[in-house]
Amino acid sequence: MAEYRIQRKEALSIAQAVKLWMKSEYLGATFNTRRIFNAWDAASGASGYTLKRYFRDGTLHITLSSSVVRNQLSFQKDALIEKINRILEQDELFDKENENVSLVRELKLK
Repeated sequence: MAEYRIQRKEALSIAQAVKLWMKSEYLGATFNTRRIFNAWDAASGASGYTLKRYFRDGTLHITLSSSVVRNQLSFQKDALIEKINRILEQDELFDKENENVSLVRELKLK
């Protein structure tokens, strides 16, 4: 494994150092996806009913075990997207500049 030295004169926060390390190791997309799934759990309150999660091209695909929960959440799609993105924007470790995995634009419930 190659050794990287960060040449900076100012101090970095832990979050900034982790972001630099993740970029150097090309881990940003995987980590961002995990943060999106965590934001879904926090925003929806339906983590206990969530069977599968998949994120691609700005669309978050969620498979739920309960049709009743899916129906209730389908009425709140726009609010859920806003809440998820608000959580992600406040997350210091979420890389908003990652071109592969960015904020949620669409939510599909199955």
